[in-house]
Amino acid sequence: MRLIPPSSQFKEAFARFYQDFKHNDPENADYYAEGENDIERYVSRLSNESLGIDLKPGYVPCSHFWLIDENQSIRGAIRIRHHIENEFLSSEAGHIGYDIAPNFRGQGNGKMMLKLALAEARKLGISKALVTADDDNLPSRKVIEANGGQLENIIMGKVFPNLLARYWIQL
Repeated sequence: MRLIPPSSQFKEAFARFYQDFKHNDPENADYYAEGENDIERYVSRLSNESLGIDLKPGYVPCSHFWLIDENQSIRGAIRIRHHIENEFLSSEAGHIGYDIAPNFRGQGNGKMMLKLALAEARKLGISKALVTADDDNLPSRKVIEANGGQLENIIMGKVFPNLLARYWIQL
């Protein structure tokens, strides 16, 4: 398995990835709907985000990657924010956010994807990464802990009012 930047070359794989979310995790499917509707535009926006181009207010440069398997299926998506220099990112969202496609959960994909992403974060000059998970999302917390995450604290989110476990990972 490997991480790749999003590419319209994976249009069919992305459509399967999105449909998996739409049918099995609709709460998180909206984040990927743009790619289902217009993959070229979506990939271009993600590429621009990595370069800091046309960022929405409050956004920071963010590199996006897809976890691709040997069958060219997208098993997950991960985002690495180049810095967390605003209140929301530094307290709630952190440097890294990720999703594993529902049909690929519980198979070690999250652990592998975060491990690969931490190497990418190092290349961006991040020496210590903040990674958060909902307090009750035990699978995600285990992924973070398996990659060296040290629990700093549990806070109540302001933007999304739920308990968040905040971890730091030395890179």
